[in-house]
Amino acid sequence: MVISNFKKPIFIVGSGRSGTTFLGSCIGKIPEISYHVEPIVIKAAARYVYTNQWSNLKAKWFYRTLYAWLMRIHFDTDLRLAEKTPRNSFIIPFLYKIFPDAQFVHIIRDGRDVTVSLLEKPWYRADQVNSGQVEPGGYPHGPYARFWVEPDRIEEFETTSDTHRCIWLWRRYLETILQATSHLPKNQYYELRYEQLVFNTADETERLLDFLEISNSKSRKQFHKATANVKSDSVGRWKSELSENQLKEIYQDAGELLVRLNYYI
Repeated sequence: MVISNFKKPIFIVGSGRSGTTFLGSCIGKIPEISYHVEPIVIKAAARYVYTNQWSNLKAKWFYRTLYAWLMRIHFDTDLRLAEKTPRNSFIIPFLYKIFPDAQFVHIIRDGRDVTVSLLEKPWYRADQVNSGQVEPGGYPHGPYARFWVEPDRIEEFETTSDTHRCIWLWRRYLETILQATSHLPKNQYYELRYEQLVFNTADETERLLDFLEISNSKSRKQFHKATANVKSDSVGRWKSELSENQLKEIYQDAGELLVRLNYYI
């Protein structure tokens, strides 16, 4: 039986529309990496771990079995696992427990730009109530509460504005990740600002490669080549695309967190 390599797996976390897809695709260019992007069953399973519907034993078996299978079918069992599913952001303590040497790469983006980007998607918009569309993780498109919404605020989430729902998502993801990673060893948690990746690409790329312990010069060059494709036109869109009323909603919900993360208001 072929045994998959679970040494120092990499989990890319962050809220949706924060650059996780771009960063993950860049990491996937590193030859030493077996990269997997939002496997549907992994995306769906996070809620069962987060809400304790699965026992730790069952969840551990599921995740390790599935990751091993993914690596086998891609003939990557000798490579290093890397996976990007934003909902993993809510189960970091669990992932750290079953993969104690895992590295977590957290990409952070200005919540106002995240809101602009999310509003362009159908996932949380009220006008999608009767669309009949369902996202891969199992939730229908529309203003429906996901597993990460505070239990006593479900009705509020489902009846508030689209703008508020989007910044709510960003805040919940960020608060959860920052709390869950606050006690991780420094060599297992890396925080990257999307804006710094855009405007200081080479230096940020070097630092991340060092954190991931990628020493092969050809591999490093390939990663540099990939990150060089980052687009700057997605930074600061909120300044022209959000109204004063929308910004007021954002600051009421997440103003404190924006300031904490040094995003000026």
